[in-house]
Amino acid sequence: MKFYLRTLTIAGSDSGGGAGIQADLKTFSALGCFGMSAITAITAQNTCAVMAIHPVPAAMVGAQIQAVLDDIGVDAVKIGMLNTPEVIVEVAQRLAAGDCPNIVLDPVMVAKSGDQLLQEEAVTALRQHLIPISTIITPNIPEAEVLSGLPVGNRSQMETAARALLELGGRAVLLKGGHLRGEDSPDCLVTAGADPIWLEGNRLATPNTHGTGCTLSSAIAAHLAHGLTIAGAVSAAKEYLRRAIIAGADYRLGQGHGPVHHFFASWPQP
Repeated sequence: MKFYLRTLTIAGSDSGGGAGIQADLKTFSALGCFGMSAITAITAQNTCAVMAIHPVPAAMVGAQIQAVLDDIGVDAVKIGMLNTPEVIVEVAQRLAAGDCPNIVLDPVMVAKSGDQLLQEEAVTALRQHLIPISTIITPNIPEAEVLSGLPVGNRSQMETAARALLELGGRAVLLKGGHLRGEDSPDCLVTAGADPIWLEGNRLATPNTHGTGCTLSSAIAAHLAHGLTIAGAVSAAKEYLRRAIIAGADYRLGQGHGPVHHFFASWPQP
């Protein structure tokens, strides 16, 4: 008897296919996992902008999660766009009651285009209900500033903010440094009682970066499902994303920020 590694994404749908549950499911598949989804919002978007957001009622989000847990179960969960406090509380309650392992929370607040995706009143609910049950959270610098209330403009401030977020109750924080100025794009991983781990990376020159945050967090979830440690899963996910960005750099899709190439290892090269 064979068993799939079961990975669930709880996130919004991207009609353009580059981010959200579409990016998550592609990543899960590319990394050898069986992907499932609970859609939290339907968005009308493309490579240029988010035109409209239609939230899914909290009860329906919870029903999707429960349907998966009751029959299939999960080995890892990735959480992305959660538009309302009610949805955040619903998701937290369902996952906690199901004793779900390996919860990766990507606190999506603003789209690549600058469109606001998370209601202001939902930030408090995120701090109180979801971060405490998360295995790891993966904020970028603007998201970390909102969640921690601290300025983040250099490496020292990155570590300080990451440790402040760790005090909210999760097991680990990966603060992504892509918004720092300069050639480098370092990420800071902190866990309780340990020195920070800095994951260095050169900034890759390409407009095709839509969905990179979604792809990284879902790749972390996939690697956690495979049994890697938090540090190992983060390192492996970073390498997967780096190769996906490089592979997709020369493609043209749409007129704005194109996607990364999730299936670079399996598609025939042109």
